[in-house]
Amino acid sequence: MKRTIRFSTQRVRQTSEKSLRQSKKMSENFSENPCNQPKRLFFLDFSIVFAKFSPLPRLPFFSFACIMRVFHARCQNDSRQQGGFSMLSNEAIHQQVETLLSQMTLEEKAAQMVQVPYTVVGREEALRWAKLGAGSFLHVLGDDAREVQQAALHSRLGIPVLFGIDAIHGHGLNDHATIFPSQLSCACAWDKDIAREMGEVTAREVATDGLHWTFSPVLCLGRDTRWGRVDETFGEDPYLAGELGEAIVRGYQGDDLSDGEHILACAKHYIGYGEAVGARDACDTEMTYRRLRETFLPPFEKAFRAGCATVMTAYGSIDGTPFTADEKSMKAILRGDAGFDGFSVTDWNNCHSLLTAQHVAADMPEASVLAAKAGNDMMMTSLGFYDAAIDAVRSGKLDEAVLDDAVRHILTVKCRMNLLAQPEKSGRPGCIGCEEHQQAALRAARKSITLLKNDAHTLPLTSVRRVAVIGASADDIRAQYGDWTYFTHPKLIPNRPAVRPYVTIREGIEVIGAQENFEVAYHRGCGVLPSDSDNIPGAVAACRNADAIVLVVGDVYAQYGETKDRADLALSGRQLELYRELRALGIPLVTVLLSSKPLAIPEIAHSTDALLCAFNGGMFGGRAVAEAIFGRLNPSGRLPISFPHHSGQVPVYYNHLPGWHWGHYSDLPAEPLFTFGEGIGYAPFVYRDLAVDADALTLSVKVRNAGDIAGEETVQVYLRDCVCEVMQPVKQLIAFRKVLLQPGEEQEVTFHLDRTAFTYINRAEERVFAPGDFMLMAGHSAKDEDLLKETVWVG
Repeated sequence: MKRTIRFSTQRVRQTSEKSLRQSKKMSENFSENPCNQPKRLFFLDFSIVFAKFSPLPRLPFFSFACIMRVFHARCQNDSRQQGGFSMLSNEAIHQQVETLLSQMTLEEKAAQMVQVPYTVVGREEALRWAKLGAGSFLHVLGDDAREVQQAALHSRLGIPVLFGIDAIHGHGLNDHATIFPSQLSCACAWDKDIAREMGEVTAREVATDGLHWTFSPVLCLGRDTRWGRVDETFGEDPYLAGELGEAIVRGYQGDDLSDGEHILACAKHYIGYGEAVGARDACDTEMTYRRLRETFLPPFEKAFRAGCATVMTAYGSIDGTPFTADEKSMKAILRGDAGFDGFSVTDWNNCHSLLTAQHVAADMPEASVLAAKAGNDMMMTSLGFYDAAIDAVRSGKLDEAVLDDAVRHILTVKCRMNLLAQPEKSGRPGCIGCEEHQQAALRAARKSITLLKNDAHTLPLTSVRRVAVIGASADDIRAQYGDWTYFTHPKLIPNRPAVRPYVTIREGIEVIGAQENFEVAYHRGCGVLPSDSDNIPGAVAACRNADAIVLVVGDVYAQYGETKDRADLALSGRQLELYRELRALGIPLVTVLLSSKPLAIPEIAHSTDALLCAFNGGMFGGRAVAEAIFGRLNPSGRLPISFPHHSGQVPVYYNHLPGWHWGHYSDLPAEPLFTFGEGIGYAPFVYRDLAVDADALTLSVKVRNAGDIAGEETVQVYLRDCVCEVMQPVKQLIAFRKVLLQPGEEQEVTFHLDRTAFTYINRAEERVFAPGDFMLMAGHSAKDEDLLKETVWVG
């Protein structure tokens, strides 16, 4: 049974000499018990040092230090009785936070709400902010981070700072770290174990750099593929995004936030960031609060149920109100209905943007009041908040209690992760980029490879003597890595060449060629951008004696990422011209799409012999592509996002509302080029005997491997509410499962359906259930022709 410790601040207010004697005595007692040695906390050592160097008037620090030492000793007694380290009880954390909060000045509270960008302000200014009591720093590594932490620990109260970093698909801003496929690429695996493992590995490597916090996962929906940040999402569907988001949060945070190998997750961008009009990054969204709750909130709710400790406020606005200033979404919905109990952080400079970009504030004090009152706890990089908030409180424009609530949220998370006793994460020395982690990245890359077309069994390639590999992207590790690496954000680590190990598509094919004794000829052909040099005739010449051609097309970082939205999703440069020249040769042509998002490639989709979608595959994406082409793996990826025929068709997500008059364009197909859930392998699967029990809410379907090779199928279940007071999607994913089937094997797959899937958000913005007819569908993808259907009454 956990015990709660209650502290009286009056009893622990001591002179500095007495505090020092108590500290030494407690530390000696702690050391005498060998059972404590493996769990010894750094705080017990450095608190004595701080007592020496802290001036005598700083009694609040000694109060805090004594509390921490007594508290830690009591927790250790509890943990020994329970057989392991126990996280602090909620009541103990509350007491700890309130005691500390009561000792903080107005200036210290405002500083605690500021996150400082180290790469922007530089070393000296960063140290000044640490001494002021800044709550967090971002984008700082190694010894620089340790120096900042020491400065913070020598501040009046000695509250440790949180170090945050954008570790989006691996600890990518460290050039020796393990680089996973992008979130969108990992979503192709439809595999929660892969997502969780990516989180675990990333957390371990981030923690080994002494950092505490990643600004991940991205739980926006990638429904308008013109948006520059689609690659950071788990795709277009809220259910899939929620399942994978929950898994990666559990990977980041583990079961115990105080664990040295786990870090804080941050669900972002709250909320509807990807819904900006015209896919214009950070612009107003076409959203209502009802739609917000029904479509965009569920992935965040799943992350919060998994314990996600922090959330990031989105750029953009809803009905003209910036999310940073929107009390309804930040308080009533986030903390009320969604039950979030961690702390929030704005996105980059959001508070200042209320003044400079969105023009809803006349000056920085007004912007600070809007952001703080809306419920933003920490202001990322808006350093002007510090003075402005202090002035606003002193002038009566802002109640200091607003700051108290924000600081309380921040300190609560710091206490939950035991940061006050363990300021530095330990991680696992030597693990950054280690073999174990590399294997995890390779597993993710292999699972993400998605085969979209394979006419006449072109793949796998066998009995070839010469293969031509064409395209700049075939040998471009920067394109393969995608966004959020040391290439795309070089300020943290100055520009430098790519660090091995990594395998491009060209290199992966060359390795297999050497093993299987066939020749590989590579030619760049043309660049991706119009300004790139090209030599299409040279590429054609390189292919003339080839038994097969592998052409790699796609995009590069100049075409995606934050502030890089696209109006035209067609292949850029002369890539389509290169494709046509190679297609005219009559040689079997395998096209690989290495891109950040679905591009509009209808001509290629219709005429290429085989089409593989690789998105941004990370450090071993090239190896996984090569293995799929030559049959060393059977592709099992499924699309988490739909492909358009043309940019003018976007958005083209599968789970749209009904009611389109006549349901088609005059000049384009109505359906996507490739639909959510699509993907084939080297063995076909056959579905039969769909059965639904409406009372028990179970669904079963039989699936058979009709091929001659083992394969993994993703069985997908969709639902449609046939009649509802508010319009519902034509179908929506409510369950999925991956099954491995041997040749000829049939398996009955049974789902126990969640009753929540049959609910909706009504006009009063309440989640309700209404009895009625529901169509349940199961099959291979969201395409109607791939689904078995049954309509049942659910009451």
